[in-house]
Amino acid sequence: MLLTPSPVVTEADLTLGKRALVQDSAWASLAGSLYGGVILVGFALELGASPSVVGLLAAIPLLAQAAQLPGIALVERLRKRRAITVVAATVARVFILSLAAVPFVPDRATQVTLVVAAQVAITVLGALAGCSLNSWLHQMLPKEGLGAFFAKRLFWGTAMGGAGALIAGLLVDHWPGDQRIEAYSIAFVAAALAGFVSSFFLARVPEPLMHWTGPDQSIAARIAAPFRDASFRPLILLMGAWNFASNIAAPFIAVFLLQQLGYGLSTVTALAVASQVSNALTLYLWGRISDKLSNTAILAVALPLYFASLLGLGFVALPEPNAATLPLLYVVHVVMGAAAGGIGLATGNLGLKLAPAGHGTAYLASVSLTGAAAGGTAPMLGGVLADWFAARELSFRVEWVSPTHTSDITVLQFQHWEFLFAISAACGLYVIHRLTGIREGGEISERAVIQEFGLEAVRTIDQLSSVAGLRLSTVLPFGWMAAERRGAPRRKAHPEAGDPSEP
Repeated sequence: MLLTPSPVVTEADLTLGKRALVQDSAWASLAGSLYGGVILVGFALELGASPSVVGLLAAIPLLAQAAQLPGIALVERLRKRRAITVVAATVARVFILSLAAVPFVPDRATQVTLVVAAQVAITVLGALAGCSLNSWLHQMLPKEGLGAFFAKRLFWGTAMGGAGALIAGLLVDHWPGDQRIEAYSIAFVAAALAGFVSSFFLARVPEPLMHWTGPDQSIAARIAAPFRDASFRPLILLMGAWNFASNIAAPFIAVFLLQQLGYGLSTVTALAVASQVSNALTLYLWGRISDKLSNTAILAVALPLYFASLLGLGFVALPEPNAATLPLLYVVHVVMGAAAGGIGLATGNLGLKLAPAGHGTAYLASVSLTGAAAGGTAPMLGGVLADWFAARELSFRVEWVSPTHTSDITVLQFQHWEFLFAISAACGLYVIHRLTGIREGGEISERAVIQEFGLEAVRTIDQLSSVAGLRLSTVLPFGWMAAERRGAPRRKAHPEAGDPSEP
C-alpha cells in the first residue's frame, strides 16, 4: 500500500478517511487498554516495582513528547506524514509485543528495567507518530463539525478500550495457578495484534499535499511562534496547568485501589471500564454542545467536576472501607469519566481551531510539549510525595461525651495516596483560573452548557426509548429549562472575540 500524499483529496476520499480514522481509534484504544493503564500498573506491581517506578512509568509517555521536536523537522523535511505516522506506530507495537517475553527473564530487577526501557521506546515512537498525525488531520479535516466527528472517534475508541481493559483484568485475576504474570504476556500479545490492525486502517486514510508555510525556519523558531501568539498562548498555559494538576494523582488511582483498599485487578479494571463507558456515552453529548456553544464553556463545567470527583476519592472509605465504598467508587469513576470526556474533546477542538492554517504542526506540538513537560514532572513528584506520605496521616474527629459513654466520628482522614488526591484538587483551582484567559470566539455561560447537556440527553433518550412515560417524565423538566434558556440573555462577546456565530 502506497503511503505517499495525494495531490487531490475528494469528498468521497474524505468520507472513507473519516471512517478509517474511527476504526483506527477503536483498534488503537483496544491495544492501549490491553497494554497500558491499569494493566501496566498491575504488571509493574507484580514485578515488585516501587511507587517511584510507577510514577516514572506514568511520566515517561508525557516526557517522551519531547520527540515531537525532531518530529517537526522530520515532517517538514520528508513531507510524508502518513508514512511517518504508520511506520512509527507500527514499530511501537512491535515493542509492545516484546513485553510478552519480560515475565520469562529470570531476574526481577532486570524485568523492571526492561519494562521501563520498552515504555520509553513505545512512547517516543508514539509521540513521533502523534506529531505527524496532528499536522495531517489539522490540514485534512474541515473545522465545521469537528465536535461530532471526534466525539464519534472517541466514543468507539473508549468503548473498545473499556472492553479490552475488562477482559485483561478478568484474565489476570482468573489465571489458573500461581503464575499470574503469564497472563500479562497474553494481554501484551493481544495488544500488539490489535495495534497492527490499527496501523492497517490508519494507512487507508488519505493525506493531502502539505501546505507551503513560507521560508525555512529553525525548530526553535517554529516552536517559539505559538508562545508569542497572544491568542494561542493561553491555551498552552492551560494545557500545562491541566496536565500537571491531573497527573499528580491520576496515575496512582489504580495503586490506591489495589494496595490501600485491597481490591482485585478485575474490580479495578471494572471501575476503569465504568469510567470509560461514562466517557463514551457522554462524548456524543459533549460533541453536539461543542458545535453549538463553545469549548471553553464545556471546560468551565467539566474541569471543576473532574477535580471535585478526584477529591471525593479521599472520602469514599470513611471511616474505613465498608459496604458503601465500592458503590461510591463507581459513582466517582462515572462522574470523572464524563468530565474527562468533555475535557479531552474540548481541549482537542481548541487546539485545532486556534492554530492558524499551515502552522498546525508547530502549534499543536507546542501544546503537547508544554503539557508533556508539566505532566511528566507531576507523576514523578507524586511518586516521591507518596513515599513521604506513606508513614503519615491527617485526621479530624468529632467526639461526643455523655455520662454513660464516649464516642467519636471520623469526619476526615487522609493517608498515603489520599494526600495526592487533595493536592491535585487544590492545583485544579489554578487550572480553572487559566481557562479565563482563552478567547474562542464567544462567551457562553456554564448554565447554558448544563441546560444544553440536559436537552441533548433528553433527545438521545427520546430517540432510544419507546416508553411514553419515560419520555414524558424527562421531557417536561428540560422543556421548561429550554423555554427559560430562550428567554435568558446571553453574555456579550469579548470585544476581541469576533462574531460568536462564526465556527
